[in-house]
Amino acid sequence: MINVAVVGAGYWGPNLVRNFIACPDTHLTAICDKDSDRLAQVIAPYPGVEPIDDFNALINRDDIDAVAIATPVGTHGPLAVAAMKAGKHVLVEKPLAASVSEAAAMVRVAADTRRVLMVDHTFLYGSPVRKMKELISTGELGDIYFIDSVRINLGLFQHDVNVVWDLAPHDLSIMDHLLGRLPKSLSVFGSCHIGSRTELEDVAYMNLDFGDGLMASFHVNWLSPVKVRHFIVGGSKKSIVFNDLESAEKIKVYDRGVTLSQDVEARRDVLVGYRTGDVWSPHLDTSEPLQTMVRHFAECIQTGKQPISDGESGLRIVKILEAAQRSIKAQGGRITL
Repeated sequence: MINVAVVGAGYWGPNLVRNFIACPDTHLTAICDKDSDRLAQVIAPYPGVEPIDDFNALINRDDIDAVAIATPVGTHGPLAVAAMKAGKHVLVEKPLAASVSEAAAMVRVAADTRRVLMVDHTFLYGSPVRKMKELISTGELGDIYFIDSVRINLGLFQHDVNVVWDLAPHDLSIMDHLLGRLPKSLSVFGSCHIGSRTELEDVAYMNLDFGDGLMASFHVNWLSPVKVRHFIVGGSKKSIVFNDLESAEKIKVYDRGVTLSQDVEARRDVLVGYRTGDVWSPHLDTSEPLQTMVRHFAECIQTGKQPISDGESGLRIVKILEAAQRSIKAQGGRITL
């Protein structure tokens, strides 16, 4: 059994608590938070778990093997580095850190201390994304032409990061997992409608260019009256639509597209043919992604296996987020990565 402590009893912490309790390979030893009232509320259903308000005392305990950090983004770097230097394996809520320099330092410390550093990119552990990865890897979609993502809803407003840092890591991590590489450049427009113009952006549009005709587009929004969770991957053979709000058929594969006539004379007139084939929804297991992720974290600690969402993948996402912030401040100026 791996003894784990959850650091942070706010919005995401209780979800981690519940899943570490349920995981057969982990024992939740303690929950740490400075807010005693909130800590008492979260820990109440788990009488065997110890409340603690001193992070430094927590990481220096010999009876704790790993910590899961669910605190504000600006604290991720310092807390994770301190924990790894104290010999603890670390799971960090997304995004990995508040800056590229902090994320890179976390990756270096993980390598130096030989500790597992994993970022909580939960969607990568869900069956829809695993199936998408399988279909792309086997060539079912052909060449990837584009990725188009919409993640919009009304709230929850964050006080420390803008809508890009809050919502985009979900879909950027899916994109990174499917493609396995950084874009060459990006351009991002964002605006703030609640509060003054110097406050955090609540609506943003991102365009990422990978070269060779492959582009990705992301729309994130805290002000939408409706909740939308669409992620589309378009290929030369087939395309995938992932709708996370669907209860039964979360992903659908479309055998639809266009073909260019191979006839030389016809091609002079740019004769395009439309292909309309079947639409099918593959069977997906219903296991909770967060439970799968927690078990994977435990497995990586036990076996030395490299996490799917390791520190390097978290660093790539932070590189995109930091470049996106620079582009927003430059009124959509294109930033080269």
